Amino acid sequence: MPHPSPFADPRQIAASLVAFVVGEGRMIGDLPLPDTDPAERARAQRLALTTLRNLPRADAVLAPFVRRAPSEMVLAVLRVSVVEMLELGGAPHGVVNAAVGILRKHPHTASAAGMANAVLRKAAVYEGWADLPVPRLPGWLHRRLKATYGDEAVRAIEAAHHAGAAIDLTLKPGAEVPDGEVLDSGSVRLPFGAQVSALPGYEGGEWWVQDAAAALPARLLAVQPGESVLDLCAAPGGKTMQLAAAGAVVTALDASDSRLQRLRMNLSRTELAATVICADVFDWHPEGPFDAVLLDAPCSATGTIRRHPDLPYVRKPADVVSLVDLQARMIDRALGFLKPGGRMVYCTCSLLPDEGEAQITAALTRHPGLRVRPVAAQAFGRATPEGGWRTRPDDLPGGCDGFYMAVLGAGGA
Repeated sequence: MPHPSPFADPRQIAASLVAFVVGEGRMIGDLPLPDTDPAERARAQRLALTTLRNLPRADAVLAPFVRRAPSEMVLAVLRVSVVEMLELGGAPHGVVNAAVGILRKHPHTASAAGMANAVLRKAAVYEGWADLPVPRLPGWLHRRLKATYGDEAVRAIEAAHHAGAAIDLTLKPGAEVPDGEVLDSGSVRLPFGAQVSALPGYEGGEWWVQDAAAALPARLLAVQPGESVLDLCAAPGGKTMQLAAAGAVVTALDASDSRLQRLRMNLSRTELAATVICADVFDWHPEGPFDAVLLDAPCSATGTIRRHPDLPYVRKPADVVSLVDLQARMIDRALGFLKPGGRMVYCTCSLLPDEGEAQITAALTRHPGLRVRPVAAQAFGRATPEGGWRTRPDDLPGGCDGFYMAVLGAGGA
């Protein structure tokens, strides 16, 4: 599969990203992008993500016109072009010419340029794009979620995934509210297409980008000024900044130094303080216990598909099995970092009960002195039978991440 050259245009980069995700089963972030203009890279990523959201619909349009399956890269160019024309309203003449030009550039795809020209001219006048069904989740995930939430809820979740994600902000206390919708939870939702770095307050670190659902776990921890708090799996730092802004003395730990670089940059921009440590949670030993711990455990991230439409092409059922084991071990390890009477929030951005409700039920069995502390009703989402809180992508107009969270009391807390 050809990788985008340093001089590639956004359509070529987008096609390379789509071919990479579908052909190699890897996330978009795993493919280095050329060092081109940031706005052009952003345009390429948006086009690739929109194509992945609409891949089955694009294939339905192409199917009558493509007799033999083309190579992965040629198919990616066709898919990107169909989505740009029919979903994004791109001018057919320009889109078709660009697709033909991209294919002619490379020896491995040049022979397909004529076919692409003919196919895309027919696709450009396709009627009924808006009536095509919303793409379904992969079969294994669709079945699991249907068994958990029911058919109607899964259809609503899939519709939220297809609609894409708005940008939400978490504000520092006292910060001026940017233009946008203030949600009942306190997050600010920006209009689609807003350029974050150009908004007032960005340079001054008055706020940071954080999905409205992702902001709930730190709020559930309800830290008080001066409390010592451990943020596990902390990068890129949204929850670390929430805890620091609330006045806690925060230790932020993560095993990835590259991800911690983003956390350090975020702390610097917002002028918030935390002790940042790169270490494996199973090898690290703190100087003393903490008043509170926030464990945002590694998970399947199935609650974030609206923002990461490449995930369904990457995640497999076997991944969940290994993640569930890791989460259980991390819960056990994290509880050992608490002071007597301390509290811990466990959370995952997963829609699967295996990584949420079932984890807490199992932890209560392993730790007889542990209990789930009551969660006050939040602005959106729902209480779960074992005492936690869950959000789904269809919970808010414009969507939100699917999260599970629970507050645990250590020992006799």
